Amino acid sequence: MTTAQIPELDVQPSPLALLLLGREADPRSERGVECPGDLPSPSDPDLVARARAAKEKLGDKVFVLGHHYQRDEVIQFADVTGDSFKLARDAAARPEAEYIVFCGVHFMAESADILTSDDQKVVLPDLAAGCSMADMATAEQVAECWDVLTEAGIAEQVVPVSYMNSSADIKAFTGKHGGTICTSSNAQRALEWAFEQGEKVLFLPDQHLGRNTAVRDMGMSLEDCVLYNPHKPNGGLTADELRNAKMILWRGHCSVHGRFSLDSVNDVRERIPGVNVLVHPECRHEVVAAADYVGSTEYIIKALEAAPAGSKWAIGTELNLVRRLANRFAPEGKEIVFLDKTVCFCSTMNRIDLPHLVWTLESLAEGNLVNRIEVDKETEAFAKLALERMLALP
Repeated sequence: MTTAQIPELDVQPSPLALLLLGREADPRSERGVECPGDLPSPSDPDLVARARAAKEKLGDKVFVLGHHYQRDEVIQFADVTGDSFKLARDAAARPEAEYIVFCGVHFMAESADILTSDDQKVVLPDLAAGCSMADMATAEQVAECWDVLTEAGIAEQVVPVSYMNSSADIKAFTGKHGGTICTSSNAQRALEWAFEQGEKVLFLPDQHLGRNTAVRDMGMSLEDCVLYNPHKPNGGLTADELRNAKMILWRGHCSVHGRFSLDSVNDVRERIPGVNVLVHPECRHEVVAAADYVGSTEYIIKALEAAPAGSKWAIGTELNLVRRLANRFAPEGKEIVFLDKTVCFCSTMNRIDLPHLVWTLESLAEGNLVNRIEVDKETEAFAKLALERMLALP
């Protein structure tokens, strides 16, 4: 068939496709939001000096938080580093800081705004730095899921437990329905608490953390877990399947941790005899089952700090952190490699780069508040209730 013979198709791109192409914006989404103003060129040789000068000018008025998955060029300006919840709590512990610059992603900045005072202003250097996992559960979808659970006659038995990696809307839903938030460090304690309150758990939005905690850490079976797919009628489940389940897992996942496979584990064991495989609990169940050690980012760092010299490690988490740890512990003779042979950064975390940070700090130093993340009061109240339940866990 020649070019002239090919019929023209009247195909309209979907809203999601337009978002991904950067041709549309959705204010309720963590994607497709433009930053105002002109960014410095990434080739500007003075970026580091400009960032230092702006930060020095701001002094104690600014507190910069750096998530473990951030680029080294950004991390060097962080006052503290850590995982999302640690950083949000660190921000709340610095009430004298007028500006909290969160070098992370959207849901993290929301959590910081919830936990800090009204006088503090949380800023995200790039508003398009979202989280694909958090985007996989919207308020509308979760409300529809609750209707399905109500129709199945089990909503009163269900306690929602939402991972920290969720939007403020989802945290608020959790608080409103008697649930709690969890981190990858305290997921087991959160689930134990939830099962003291009810017979079933709706775990949002990361299926893998929920499944791994229930099966690996709490002794449940895979049959105790069902997967709720928000894109299918009734979540793709029958009423009986919902009634028989203990864990109702939301069909969400981390795009970075979800890429690790059992083949990755087997391959690294063949390539590096005696290697210790250490993975994050957001990895697939078969990867976690085949690993030697499983834990949060903080756990991973502490495990490598305590590891003996000369030990070998394959790490299943985001590449910026793995590379930073490999460089840090190389002088001690510790061999640290990325679990997968294919390089994989968190693309949304990497949106926070040096030009965005320089633009943010210079704008604040000039008295211009940019990219403020502010959660509405009703959402904040219920989300804070869910977070406080987590903080009260034994």
